[in-house]
Amino acid sequence: MSELATARTSAPAYQGAIGGLPPQSNLLSDRAVVTEAYTVIPRGVLRDIVTSVFPEWQGARAWVLNRPVSGGPTTFAQSIVEVAPGGGAKRPEPQAEVEGFVFVLSGALSVTVDGAEHVLTEGGFAFLPAGTDWSAANNGVEPTQFQWLRKRYAPLAGHAPRVVVGNERDIEPTPMPETDGAWRTTRMLDPEDLAFDMHVNVVTFDPGASIPFAETHVMEHGLYVLEGKAVYRLNDDWVEVEAGDYMALRAFCPQACYAGGPSRFRYLLYKDVNRQIAL
Repeated sequence: MSELATARTSAPAYQGAIGGLPPQSNLLSDRAVVTEAYTVIPRGVLRDIVTSVFPEWQGARAWVLNRPVSGGPTTFAQSIVEVAPGGGAKRPEPQAEVEGFVFVLSGALSVTVDGAEHVLTEGGFAFLPAGTDWSAANNGVEPTQFQWLRKRYAPLAGHAPRVVVGNERDIEPTPMPETDGAWRTTRMLDPEDLAFDMHVNVVTFDPGASIPFAETHVMEHGLYVLEGKAVYRLNDDWVEVEAGDYMALRAFCPQACYAGGPSRFRYLLYKDVNRQIAL
Protein backbone atom coordinates (compact mmCIF):
# COMPACT_ATOMS: atom_id res chain seq x y z
CA MET A 1 0.00 0.00 0.00
CA SER A 2 1.35 3.44 -0.93
CA GLU A 3 2.11 6.12 1.66
CA LEU A 4 -0.81 8.20 0.32
CA ALA A 5 -3.22 5.25 0.49
CA THR A 6 -2.10 4.49 4.03
CA ALA A 7 -2.68 8.10 5.08
CA ARG A 8 -6.16 8.08 3.58
CA THR A 9 -7.19 4.91 5.43
CA SER A 10 -5.82 6.08 8.78
CA ALA A 11 -7.11 9.66 8.95
CA PRO A 12 -8.73 12.32 6.76
CA ALA A 13 -6.26 14.35 4.73
CA TYR A 14 -8.33 17.47 5.52
CA GLN A 15 -10.11 17.15 8.87
CA GLY A 16 -13.54 18.79 9.01
CA ALA A 17 -16.03 19.59 11.76
CA ILE A 18 -17.45 16.51 13.49
CA GLY A 19 -20.92 17.78 14.48
CA GLY A 20 -23.20 15.71 16.69
CA LEU A 21 -23.23 16.02 20.47
CA PRO A 22 -21.01 14.30 23.05
CA PRO A 23 -22.74 11.76 25.32
CA GLN A 24 -24.22 12.87 28.63
CA SER A 25 -21.62 10.71 30.37
CA ASN A 26 -18.74 12.93 29.22
CA LEU A 27 -16.94 15.14 31.70
CA LEU A 28 -17.32 18.87 31.11
CA SER A 29 -13.71 19.52 30.13
CA ASP A 30 -11.92 20.42 26.93
CA ARG A 31 -9.07 22.50 25.52
CA ALA A 32 -11.06 25.58 24.47
CA VAL A 33 -9.52 28.83 25.66
CA VAL A 34 -9.90 32.53 24.89
CA THR A 35 -7.22 35.03 25.92
CA GLU A 36 -6.36 38.60 24.95
CA ALA A 37 -3.61 37.26 22.64
CA TYR A 38 -5.18 34.16 21.09
CA THR A 39 -8.16 31.81 20.91
CA VAL A 40 -8.11 28.01 20.64
CA ILE A 41 -11.27 26.23 19.48
CA PRO A 42 -10.73 22.45 19.66
CA ARG A 43 -12.57 20.19 17.27
CA GLY A 44 -14.49 18.59 20.13
CA VAL A 45 -16.61 21.73 20.60
CA LEU A 46 -17.58 22.08 16.93
CA ARG A 47 -20.96 20.47 17.54
CA ASP A 48 -24.43 20.79 16.02
CA ILE A 49 -25.65 23.13 18.75
CA VAL A 50 -23.13 25.88 17.89
CA THR A 51 -23.81 26.12 14.14
CA SER A 52 -25.00 29.29 12.42
CA VAL A 53 -27.24 29.84 9.40
CA PHE A 54 -26.13 32.22 6.65
CA PRO A 55 -29.29 33.55 4.97
CA GLU A 56 -27.73 33.62 1.49
CA TRP A 57 -27.27 29.83 1.57
CA GLN A 58 -29.78 26.99 1.27
CA GLY A 59 -29.22 23.51 2.72
CA ALA A 60 -26.19 24.72 4.62
CA ARG A 61 -24.91 25.42 8.11
CA ALA A 62 -21.69 26.95 9.41
CA TRP A 63 -19.33 26.86 12.35
CA VAL A 64 -18.02 30.42 12.74
CA LEU A 65 -14.40 30.22 13.90
CA ASN A 66 -13.48 33.89 13.89
CA ARG A 67 -15.15 37.27 13.60
CA PRO A 68 -13.70 40.71 14.38
CA VAL A 69 -14.04 41.25 18.13
CA SER A 70 -12.36 43.56 20.61
CA GLY A 71 -9.15 41.98 21.86
CA GLY A 72 -8.92 39.46 19.01
CA PRO A 73 -8.08 39.39 15.30
CA THR A 74 -10.01 42.12 13.49
CA THR A 75 -9.21 41.81 9.78
CA PHE A 76 -11.12 38.66 8.81
CA ALA A 77 -13.95 36.22 9.35
CA GLN A 78 -13.47 32.46 9.06
CA SER A 79 -15.99 29.63 9.05
CA ILE A 80 -16.41 25.95 8.24
CA VAL A 81 -19.44 25.67 5.96
CA GLU A 82 -21.25 22.38 5.41
CA VAL A 83 -23.53 22.11 2.37
CA ALA A 84 -25.97 19.23 1.88
CA PRO A 85 -26.47 17.66 -1.56
CA GLY A 86 -28.57 20.08 -3.62
CA GLY A 87 -27.66 23.02 -1.39
CA GLY A 88 -25.71 26.15 -2.21
CA ALA A 89 -25.97 29.88 -2.80
CA LYS A 90 -26.59 31.98 -5.90
CA ARG A 91 -24.95 35.03 -4.31
CA PRO A 92 -22.89 33.78 -1.34
CA GLU A 93 -21.17 37.07 -0.47
CA PRO A 94 -23.54 39.77 0.85
CA GLN A 95 -20.90 42.57 0.86
CA ALA A 96 -19.48 43.81 -2.45
CA GLU A 97 -16.34 45.17 -0.77
CA VAL A 98 -15.43 41.77 0.75
CA GLU A 99 -13.11 39.22 -0.89
CA GLY A 100 -13.28 35.50 -0.20
CA PHE A 101 -11.21 32.34 -0.17
CA VAL A 102 -12.76 28.86 -0.09
CA PHE A 103 -10.81 25.66 0.62
CA VAL A 104 -12.58 22.29 0.37
CA LEU A 105 -12.09 19.84 3.24
CA SER A 106 -14.39 17.03 2.07
CA GLY A 107 -16.76 16.25 -0.77
CA ALA A 108 -16.99 18.51 -3.80
CA LEU A 109 -18.11 22.11 -4.22
CA SER A 110 -19.03 23.57 -7.61
CA VAL A 111 -18.01 27.22 -7.76
CA THR A 112 -19.19 29.23 -10.76
CA VAL A 113 -17.28 32.45 -11.45
CA ASP A 114 -18.46 34.81 -14.21
CA GLY A 115 -20.27 31.90 -15.88
CA ALA A 116 -17.37 29.39 -15.69
CA GLU A 117 -17.89 26.36 -13.42
CA HIS A 118 -15.05 24.94 -11.32
CA VAL A 119 -15.52 21.71 -9.37
CA LEU A 120 -13.38 21.85 -6.24
CA THR A 121 -12.56 18.54 -4.55
CA GLU A 122 -10.51 17.93 -1.38
CA GLY A 123 -7.67 20.45 -1.29
CA GLY A 124 -9.32 22.57 -3.99
CA PHE A 125 -9.49 26.32 -3.50
CA ALA A 126 -10.79 29.51 -5.06
CA PHE A 127 -9.79 33.10 -4.33
CA LEU A 128 -12.66 35.45 -5.17
CA PRO A 129 -11.83 39.18 -5.36
CA ALA A 130 -14.25 41.71 -3.93
CA GLY A 131 -17.13 42.34 -6.31
CA THR A 132 -16.76 38.99 -8.11
CA ASP A 133 -19.96 37.46 -9.48
CA TRP A 134 -19.85 33.91 -8.10
CA SER A 135 -22.12 31.15 -6.88
CA ALA A 136 -21.61 27.80 -5.14
CA ALA A 137 -23.47 24.49 -5.14
CA ASN A 138 -23.13 20.92 -3.94
CA ASN A 139 -24.12 18.89 -6.98
CA GLY A 140 -22.90 15.60 -5.49
CA VAL A 141 -24.55 12.96 -3.34
CA GLU A 142 -22.52 13.53 -0.15
CA PRO A 143 -22.27 16.62 2.08
CA THR A 144 -19.31 18.89 1.47
CA GLN A 145 -17.39 20.95 4.02
CA PHE A 146 -15.12 23.87 3.22
CA GLN A 147 -13.22 26.65 4.92
CA TRP A 148 -14.46 30.12 4.00
CA LEU A 149 -12.26 33.13 4.71
CA ARG A 150 -13.66 36.64 4.20
CA LYS A 151 -11.83 39.96 4.37
CA ARG A 152 -12.73 43.55 3.49
CA TYR A 153 -10.39 44.32 0.62
CA ALA A 154 -7.88 47.17 0.99
CA PRO A 155 -7.50 48.60 -2.56
CA LEU A 156 -4.08 49.58 -3.87
CA ALA A 157 -3.79 51.97 -6.82
CA GLY A 158 -2.51 50.27 -9.95
CA HIS A 159 -3.10 46.74 -8.64
CA ALA A 160 -6.22 44.59 -9.09
CA PRO A 161 -6.42 41.02 -7.79
CA ARG A 162 -7.55 38.21 -10.09
CA VAL A 163 -9.60 35.09 -9.54
CA VAL A 164 -7.37 32.15 -8.61
CA VAL A 165 -8.62 28.55 -8.74
CA GLY A 166 -6.57 25.42 -8.09
CA ASN A 167 -5.72 22.56 -5.75
CA GLU A 168 -3.01 22.74 -3.14
CA ARG A 169 -1.88 19.22 -4.09
CA ASP A 170 -0.84 20.56 -7.51
CA ILE A 171 1.46 23.26 -6.07
CA GLU A 172 5.06 22.49 -5.21
CA PRO A 173 5.71 23.44 -1.56
CA THR A 174 8.56 25.84 -0.83
CA PRO A 175 11.05 24.53 1.76
CA MET A 176 11.81 26.99 4.50
CA PRO A 177 15.50 28.01 4.62
CA GLU A 178 17.91 25.74 6.52
CA THR A 179 15.26 23.09 7.30
CA ASP A 180 16.13 20.40 4.70
CA GLY A 181 12.49 20.54 3.63
CA ALA A 182 11.13 19.40 7.00
CA TRP A 183 9.18 22.69 7.22
CA ARG A 184 7.59 23.78 3.95
CA THR A 185 4.89 26.13 2.74
CA THR A 186 2.38 25.71 -0.07
CA ARG A 187 1.48 29.22 -1.25
CA MET A 188 -1.86 29.37 -3.04
CA LEU A 189 -1.64 33.10 -3.79
CA ASP A 190 1.43 34.73 -5.37
CA PRO A 191 3.46 36.23 -2.50
CA GLU A 192 5.11 38.71 -4.90
CA ASP A 193 1.81 40.16 -6.16
CA LEU A 194 0.90 43.34 -4.24
CA ALA A 195 -2.70 43.10 -5.49
CA PHE A 196 -3.32 40.50 -2.77
CA ASP A 197 -3.81 41.93 0.71
CA MET A 198 -4.02 38.49 2.28
CA HIS A 199 -2.20 35.19 1.87
CA VAL A 200 -3.61 31.71 2.45
CA ASN A 201 -1.04 28.93 2.72
CA VAL A 202 -0.82 25.28 3.72
CA VAL A 203 2.08 24.82 6.13
CA THR A 204 3.58 21.34 6.58
CA PHE A 205 5.96 20.01 9.24
CA ASP A 206 7.52 16.57 9.25
CA PRO A 207 7.68 14.83 12.66
CA GLY A 208 10.28 16.57 14.80
CA ALA A 209 10.31 19.78 12.76
CA SER A 210 9.66 23.07 14.49
CA ILE A 211 9.38 26.83 14.30
CA PRO A 212 12.55 27.38 16.33
CA PHE A 213 11.86 30.92 17.52
CA ALA A 214 8.92 32.94 18.81
CA GLU A 215 7.52 34.68 15.73
CA THR A 216 6.21 38.08 16.81
CA HIS A 217 4.77 40.14 13.97
CA VAL A 218 2.02 42.49 12.87
CA MET A 219 0.12 39.91 10.78
CA GLU A 220 -2.97 38.34 12.27
CA HIS A 221 -3.44 34.61 11.82
CA GLY A 222 -6.20 32.09 11.46
CA LEU A 223 -4.76 28.56 11.71
CA TYR A 224 -6.92 25.51 11.05
CA VAL A 225 -5.22 22.16 11.62
CA LEU A 226 -5.77 19.90 8.62
CA GLU A 227 -3.75 16.87 9.68
CA GLY A 228 -1.63 15.52 12.53
CA LYS A 229 -0.85 17.02 15.91
CA ALA A 230 1.70 19.31 17.56
CA VAL A 231 2.38 21.51 20.54
CA TYR A 232 1.99 25.19 19.71
CA ARG A 233 3.55 28.07 21.64
CA LEU A 234 1.02 30.91 21.93
CA ASN A 235 2.14 33.92 23.96
CA ASP A 236 3.30 32.35 27.29
CA ASP A 237 1.56 29.00 26.83
CA TRP A 238 2.28 25.66 25.20
CA VAL A 239 -0.98 24.29 23.76
CA GLU A 240 -1.58 20.82 22.33
CA VAL A 241 -3.44 20.88 19.01
CA GLU A 242 -4.65 18.21 16.60
CA ALA A 243 -6.47 17.86 13.28
CA GLY A 244 -9.72 19.83 13.38
CA ASP A 245 -8.54 22.38 15.96
CA TYR A 246 -8.51 26.11 15.22
CA MET A 247 -6.34 28.97 16.48
CA ALA A 248 -6.96 32.71 16.02
CA LEU A 249 -3.98 34.95 16.77
CA ARG A 250 -4.12 38.70 17.22
CA ALA A 251 -1.30 40.90 15.92
CA PHE A 252 2.03 40.47 17.75
CA CYS A 253 1.04 37.25 19.54
CA PRO A 254 4.33 35.32 19.96
CA GLN A 255 4.08 31.92 18.27
CA ALA A 256 6.14 28.81 17.62
CA CYS A 257 5.46 25.09 17.30
CA TYR A 258 6.94 21.63 17.54
CA ALA A 259 5.56 18.74 15.49
CA GLY A 260 5.86 15.69 17.68
CA GLY A 261 4.56 13.10 15.21
CA PRO A 262 3.99 10.27 14.57
CA SER A 263 2.73 11.72 11.25
CA ARG A 264 3.19 15.06 9.52
CA PHE A 265 1.49 18.18 10.91
CA ARG A 266 -0.33 20.48 8.47
CA TYR A 267 -2.49 23.57 8.81
CA LEU A 268 -4.29 26.14 6.69
CA LEU A 269 -2.90 29.60 7.44
CA TYR A 270 -4.43 33.04 6.85
CA LYS A 271 -2.52 36.30 7.27
CA ASP A 272 -3.05 39.91 6.23
CA VAL A 273 -0.19 41.33 4.14
CA ASN A 274 1.11 43.99 1.72
CA ARG A 275 -0.46 47.14 3.12
CA GLN A 276 0.76 50.18 5.05
CA ILE A 277 -0.59 50.59 8.58
CA ALA A 278 -3.65 52.83 8.51
CA LEU A 279 -3.51 55.56 11.19
